[in-house]
Parts: sequence; C-alpha cells; structure tokens
Amino acid sequence: MNKELLETYSDYLISSFSYTTATGLSMLVEGEISHDKVTRFLSGEDFTSAKLWEIVKSTIREIENEEGVIIFDDTIEEKPSTDENEIVSWHYDHSKGRAVKGINIISALYYSKGARIPVAYDLVRKTKLETDRKTGKEKRVSEKTQNEQYREMLKICIKNNIKFKYVLNDVWYASSENMMYVKKEMEKDFIMPVKTNRKIALSQKDKLNGKYVTVSELELKEGVIYKVYLEAVEFPLLLVKQIFKNDDGTEGILYLVSSDLTLTYDNITTIYQKRWKVEEYHKSLKQHVSLCKSPTKRVRTQSNHIFASIYAFFKLEFLSIRAKVNHAALRSKIYISANRAAFDELKNMKACFAMNF
Repeated sequence: MNKELLETYSDYLISSFSYTTATGLSMLVEGEISHDKVTRFLSGEDFTSAKLWEIVKSTIREIENEEGVIIFDDTIEEKPSTDENEIVSWHYDHSKGRAVKGINIISALYYSKGARIPVAYDLVRKTKLETDRKTGKEKRVSEKTQNEQYREMLKICIKNNIKFKYVLNDVWYASSENMMYVKKEMEKDFIMPVKTNRKIALSQKDKLNGKYVTVSELELKEGVIYKVYLEAVEFPLLLVKQIFKNDDGTEGILYLVSSDLTLTYDNITTIYQKRWKVEEYHKSLKQHVSLCKSPTKRVRTQSNHIFASIYAFFKLEFLSIRAKVNHAALRSKIYISANRAAFDELKNMKACFAMNF
C-alpha cells in the first residue's frame, strides 16, 4: 500500500464537502498527483481489515484497558444508482423496515478512555446467485451469514490481544450461538438485548424440564435483576428491563441480558449505553469522511474507498480527542476556512480586474 497516497486521499475525504473523485483530488493538489495515480491507488490491491489493524494497533495499545468494550454493528452505505455486484446488493435495513440497495459494512469498534477506534471490519459479499422461491427471479446471496462474520471478527480481536471485558451488540446479533461463542469459546462476557419472543426458563430446574416462557409473558419491573436461562444457552444470565426515551419523546423498552452475574442493574444499563458509540461512528463515516460520496464502480475500488473512509474516521477521532471538540465542530472549522479562502480569492480576482461596484 502507498501509505503517502493513503494519507493524502484520506485527508481529501475529511476535507471534502462534495463528491470525492480521482479528478477532484488531482485538481485540489494542482496536478502534483495525477488522476491516473489516484485510480491506480484505489484499484491496485485489496486494502483489508488486517491492514487497518496494522495502522491502528499502536494507538490501541496506548488506550486499551481491561474494562474496554468491543461493539459490533453494521450499517448500509446506500447506492441506489450503482450497478449491482457482489458488494453492492439489496440488504434489509432494520431501521427502515425494508430492503435497500447498497454496501453492508460490519464493524468491530473498540471503546476505551473516551476513544472510538475501529479494529476490524468486513463487507457482506453476496457472491452466489439463486432463484427466489416466491418471485422466481434470481437474487444474490452471501455464502456467510452476518452472525458468522461477527464470530470471525471477534476471533480476530482476541487473536490481536486487544484488552476488553465486554462484547456489546444490538438485538440482531443476539443469537444463542453468538452468546455461547463469546462466553464459552472466547471466554469473554457480553451484554445484549433480546426480543420479546425469546424463550427463557426462570430456574435451572425449569430449563431441564423444558418449561419455558417468552419474555413478553413476564411482568418484569424496571430496576430489578432476574436470573434466567435462555433456550439453547448453557449458562445462566441476568435479565433486566430498561425503559428509555427516544429523541421524539416516545418511550422505548430494552430487555438486556448479561453473562456477567456480578453486575448490578445500573452496571448493565451503563455499560450497554456505550453501544451508542458505534451509532456515532456510523454517522461520522457518512457525514464527515465521505463514505457515501464516491462514484467508484468496481468492487475493489468501492471496497478500498471504504477502507480509506474508515481510516479517515480514525484520523478525525485522533484530532477530535487532541482538540477536545467533536467531529462536526472540526469539520465546521475546515468548512469555514475553505469558505474564507474562496471569499478572499474572489476579492483578489475582483481587484485584479478592477471590478468595482
């Protein structure tokens, strides 16, 4: 990888407020880097999650501690006008309740000492074609499930010796298999929400006798901890009901389970609140580092642009911590400086051509 060009390209992604193109970068640096050189950079080799780890590793070693958390989630970079391929495909968007066309990115975000650092990521690749039974039309499918990708990425985090105590994720990754994998195979604890239709036993005896009820059947009280046994999970869990306010003022409810039996209600809800950091990460990727502003058309250039955007987020997070301002404030400062330069250039042009009104 051309590290110097990665630095320039990722700086371009941070400082740009429009579409990011090879031509645009070349013009910005007044031809010092040609359009073709940028294109070759994006298409020459695969930029991978392993290469991202090489870059962020030293920073992780500075901020990591035993109380850190790793947060898993995915987001979709919508590309409604781009031709379909193995990464640009149709994915179900849980936030919208429908399928959207785009690139589905799964991330592992490490959060410790106030820093949010992406330590691994993967793209959902739909490499197989099969016939839809309902419509009779061909559709793209992935050879791996997202839960399989989740477990592979967690294994990589363990292999990289990242210090952390809890795995956090939303309800879509709260499968029994994932819970067993985190606790039994990776020897870590987790806090995850469960759906109201999940089957639980209220005692080990009930579990052995197959006596289960659904979460929705229980009259759980907020602030109270319940020791329960989930179906297909070998060990006991703590279950709590958390009531919260949405941004629009409506009320929401989370049913959180923890594999760490030593936690209090406040511990569980406070630790799980850190999961919001991954939502901030996704928002910054889309709004502040040009994730969705590349017109790239090929799989490699599209995926390499995503790599560069994730790296740009890492740089912006570093600057944000040092400057003690958030990403939006940093970008606003960049925008004002650019606008001021444009304003001054216009004044110089007017003076040059004696244009007085």
